[in-house]
Amino acid sequence: MPDVRIKFCGLTETADVAAALLAGAAYVGFVFFPRSPRNLDLNDAAFMASSVPPGIAKVALVVDADDETLDALVDKVPLDMLQLHGTEAPERVAEIRTRYGLPVMKAVGIAEAADLPKLDIYEGVADQLLVDAKPPKGAALPGGNGRAFDWRLIADRQWTVPWMLAGGLDAENVGDAIRQTGARQVDVSSGVERAPGLKDGDLIRDFARAVRADS
Repeated sequence: MPDVRIKFCGLTETADVAAALLAGAAYVGFVFFPRSPRNLDLNDAAFMASSVPPGIAKVALVVDADDETLDALVDKVPLDMLQLHGTEAPERVAEIRTRYGLPVMKAVGIAEAADLPKLDIYEGVADQLLVDAKPPKGAALPGGNGRAFDWRLIADRQWTVPWMLAGGLDAENVGDAIRQTGARQVDVSSGVERAPGLKDGDLIRDFARAVRADS
């Protein structure tokens, strides 16, 4: 069975990128959402992305971004994928995918069984799904809250597009998450931070080791 692929998201320093690459990242994620402590300036992001070798997907996380914002982002930063983490309708997902010619990953927040049909809806318009924990009511951020959901809700579920598990993962619980869900891709952000927006190289390494132990 192939290794579980890891996405390290919310990288804010060149050292974060280096640590993620050293840990065997398949994806590196950059956040473009002003309310996030992981938000990046386009120039900084372009510089960081330039150090990522071919074969490692550079992903931009955006939240309900308009065309003007996306135009500037795609023009400035070399990207391989757009991650839509807002309330984008399926039609908007398809529109963005067509407009920019980049693969699109759509995040869907899960808290209960009633949320699962959204995954089937977006499956038809996105290139990948990010199955995340639904943020608590009143949360400032749509993701990166260090919050997990009941993994049994998606135990051994499969979709026709690749999917990635997110939400409250860290080195301590990612093994259980992989075993319970059958995920072959995982996403981590706050779980490898020493403080919001500040990644820790040791935690990145430990997370990767924990994933490999259960691949």
